[in-house]
Amino acid sequence: MPTVAFHTLGCKVNFYDTEGIWQTFKRRGYTQVPFDSVADVYVVNTCTVTHTGDRKSRQMIRRAVRTNPDAVVVVTGCYAQIAPDEIARIQGVDLVVGNDQKSKIVDHVEAVLAERKPYLAVGNIMKATEFDELDVPYFEERSRANLKIQDGCNNFCTFCIIPRARGLIRSRKPENVVLQATKLARAGYREIVLTGIHTGGYGEDFDNYRLADLLVDLERIDLPFRIRISSIEASEIDDRLMDVLAASKKVVPHLHIPLQAGSDAVLRRMHRHYTAAEYAEKLRALRRRLPDLAVTTDVIVGFPGETDEQFEETYAFVRDQRYAQLHVFPYSPRRGTAAYKFKDQVPEDVKRARVERMIALGEALRRSYAASFVGRELEVIAESPLSSADDEARRAYSHLPEASRMLVGYDGHYLRVAFDVPSGVPLESMVGEVIRVRMTAVGPGVHRAEFLEQVTFPDEEQAMEWGRMTS
Repeated sequence: MPTVAFHTLGCKVNFYDTEGIWQTFKRRGYTQVPFDSVADVYVVNTCTVTHTGDRKSRQMIRRAVRTNPDAVVVVTGCYAQIAPDEIARIQGVDLVVGNDQKSKIVDHVEAVLAERKPYLAVGNIMKATEFDELDVPYFEERSRANLKIQDGCNNFCTFCIIPRARGLIRSRKPENVVLQATKLARAGYREIVLTGIHTGGYGEDFDNYRLADLLVDLERIDLPFRIRISSIEASEIDDRLMDVLAASKKVVPHLHIPLQAGSDAVLRRMHRHYTAAEYAEKLRALRRRLPDLAVTTDVIVGFPGETDEQFEETYAFVRDQRYAQLHVFPYSPRRGTAAYKFKDQVPEDVKRARVERMIALGEALRRSYAASFVGRELEVIAESPLSSADDEARRAYSHLPEASRMLVGYDGHYLRVAFDVPSGVPLESMVGEVIRVRMTAVGPGVHRAEFLEQVTFPDEEQAMEWGRMTS
């Protein structure tokens, strides 16, 4: 039986695509092996958001070639789309596949094996008009599932290379999204994350059908799961969407709404499609309908030409918006973007100082938002035992006597909490399930909570067994 190995760099969309590519190999009789094992085929799904992404992609390509020089080495993803000829010149690369042909990778691999010669399968992504369907009925991670609903972006922000790598917006047909969501919910996933390159732009290429309409259709699926929107632009949040969010029983009270800058002068240079005042008004309107809404955001500091005064404008704006969490990035020049040629690049030491200030502000805002939930009940989807959670979670609570009986997970507001599992109940019976807890303390990244009850179960038999154990 032939074997295939994968390595994925970059965003959630790439990880979703890799899962879909794996399903196509699996249907053709392949077995998946670890990337550092000897395999018949290696697939490297690349990232090109920064030059660092390019460099890491090249490293993984060369690692695959070294591991098995006789294997078919396939490179796909955004770096492959942007620089196919550069990748093809790497010794040992057999196949370079564009972002709109990932569903056809196995066919291309078989052509390479039959013809015994490498080739490129990369076209003009800007001419792609159809969503490249990849069926992903389940994921290796059981607690949550990503569901890709669109590809491409029409915004062309001056700092971003992604439209050149992904093309213009191509939305997945609503009936296919609903079918995929139903499969995932039936497979036991309690949270489905709607994701894409420009998720909030879903439906721009349809007639009279947008993200709000899709959410209404997903709401009708009569299975126990919640919906999280991975990201949405402020300019895409209208009254119709706000009404749908307020009425929904499935969409969680959390939106990631990228800001990037709180200075209108910087926003104009970035080619963002809103002013700071317009962005702030959207948050006010959302919070009138959803008072507990968690709003997380991205901020870029040190954009070309950003003065001290403009940074202070952004700092004050961020402070006033009461974010639940910040992702802070220093501006990184990217060849091929408009901003790469901008004058007045900000010195690296100035960027570092601004990043440190913004990160400190973000931590204060995170703690302030979380503190409002102390003493309140939350519904958390348990993701993993503390022992196998990330370093941040282990640092926070591994010193406690009960640490070996703790699970870590997220609630709907994107609050990450750790809680004790009742004695006698296997931890694995709760992983991936909805657990009701009461938050007891704000922690350093991972908050503390106490167990109240298990809400969902993998099956009725386990629910009855749990009841007998705790009665």
